[in-house]
Amino acid sequence: MWMGSEPVQPEDTAVSTRLRDLGIDQLSIVERIALAQEILDSVAAEQPRVPLSEAKRAELDRRVADCAANPSDETAWEEVEAAAMQRFAQ
Repeated sequence: MWMGSEPVQPEDTAVSTRLRDLGIDQLSIVERIALAQEILDSVAAEQPRVPLSEAKRAELDRRVADCAANPSDETAWEEVEAAAMQRFAQ
């Protein structure tokens, strides 16, 4: 685990003092997972967004135009999933 720029060694106990002090050890598994997701979301929200390269922007524009020009050209999720499962089952 890292705190700032220094690694923090995990304690010998199953629940660290920090988790106990904050009461996190009293949360249910579902609540701890939700808290972890909120923390990750807050970190992601503070990260600067990297601009798309011209090649990626052009590919997205091409796909949007293709979708608009061919609205009935679609594949059901079930078909995509079955094809992927078959492909990766080999």
